[in-house]
Amino acid sequence: MAYKKRSKRVKRHLDSAVVYVRSTFNNTIVSVTNLEGDVVLRGSCGQAGFKGSRKGTPFAASQVGMSLARDMIGFGVRDVEVNLQGPGSGRDSVVRALQAAGLEISVLRDVTPLPHNGCRPPKKRRV
Repeated sequence: MAYKKRSKRVKRHLDSAVVYVRSTFNNTIVSVTNLEGDVVLRGSCGQAGFKGSRKGTPFAASQVGMSLARDMIGFGVRDVEVNLQGPGSGRDSVVRALQAAGLEISVLRDVTPLPHNGCRPPKKRRV
């Protein structure tokens, strides 16, 4: 039986990336994509080893930002666009962690969806 020759893994090189930060009260999820929108890296506070209510803290979000920034620098990323979404406390700390790692933030966007008088609220409770 002949052995198949494995092809070498091609190391990706990106000049700039887009970082999507989804911050809720319970967790912060960060995705790094290339300019076409293909996800290259991702991370969350739960993946970083935090459990329970500590996932929603700014410290946990900054740890996720630092680990992803290290990986992005390994890919050659220098310039970053950041899209922030959600009401959580981890939004700003991810941005600070990216800046502290030496990445240059060119665009900082808030893409939180806002309802234009959205859904009808539930009826009043009668006790």
